[in-house]
Amino acid sequence: MFCHLVSKIPLKRHLPEMFVDRVEILCQAGDGGNGCLSFRREAHVPRGGPDGGDGGDGGSVIIQVDANVGSLANIVGHRHWKAGKGRPGEGKLMSGRGGDDVYILVSPGTVVKDIEHGFIIKEMLKDGETLLIAQGGRGGRGNKHYATSTDRAPRQFEEGTLGESREVQLELKVIADVGLIGKPNAGKSTLLSRLSRANPEIAAYPFTTKYPNLGMVRVGYDHQFVVADIPGLIEGAHEGVGLGHEFLKHVQRTRLFVHLVEPAPMDQTDPIDNYIQICKEIHLYDETLDSRPVIVVVTKCELPDAEACAELLAEEIGRDVLQISAVTGEGLAELVRQIVEQLQEIEGTDLF
Repeated sequence: MFCHLVSKIPLKRHLPEMFVDRVEILCQAGDGGNGCLSFRREAHVPRGGPDGGDGGDGGSVIIQVDANVGSLANIVGHRHWKAGKGRPGEGKLMSGRGGDDVYILVSPGTVVKDIEHGFIIKEMLKDGETLLIAQGGRGGRGNKHYATSTDRAPRQFEEGTLGESREVQLELKVIADVGLIGKPNAGKSTLLSRLSRANPEIAAYPFTTKYPNLGMVRVGYDHQFVVADIPGLIEGAHEGVGLGHEFLKHVQRTRLFVHLVEPAPMDQTDPIDNYIQICKEIHLYDETLDSRPVIVVVTKCELPDAEACAELLAEEIGRDVLQISAVTGEGLAELVRQIVEQLQEIEGTDLF
């Protein structure tokens, strides 16, 4: 099954240098074109009658999911999105041209919220999924439609209706199969770089990761999964401490957690307490995440304290704890195997 432990390939849905996960935009659909007031004028046709054409419909503003978009950075600086207006009708029963639609491309996991009324319109999850956010105005009817047996030369025509206007907030919650969680400097970014071609910032100080990094891991020819390096969480994260809300929202969009525990934290804190603290913060943020599958891992197993830490942690939580080293590669094959098995078990379940 595992012909090659990890074949590193670039992630199709990569994140740009500037990661943006929340923007507000104003969407203005195009107005419909007016109907035409016209009468047929032609030699030897004394009673040509009305021939005013209909106005074209205004263009609409549509939000569409594109798996190749990694964040909302492509929308920054483009607050106003305006679709084309419908052209007015013309004589000889010629209808006006419809306005062009405008498509806003967003990443999977984008939540669309109505700013004026404060409710969520839709969560955009699947590639290619679309949402009509502002409907274009309807084109007006020409005077041809008003001709009757008693009024052969009507001078009425219909004006086009106005296009809808709507202000919305787009908020991205990263979608990934596996979410790496843990305290700052627990080794999440290093592990991601070993499993994939992602290039997260790595340094020996807390809060190196300011935003989620994504990487794709392929195992053999049959399995692949997307891993998200969630920025480190601290005590009080559920209340927004340390940008906790900004980080925790991305945890909701992962199917499986890999909880990394550092055996000898630089801040001299207790590894067991750190594990319990992260679990508590996730529970306080969203209780439904308690049922999310999790693999507990002690990182940096090349350190002298790693084995004792793993034994104490396993005794504390009553389950097996895996030991790995992103530096030497020890335990990575077993970690990947367990991830694949867990994802196969939850495949087809709707965790979102």
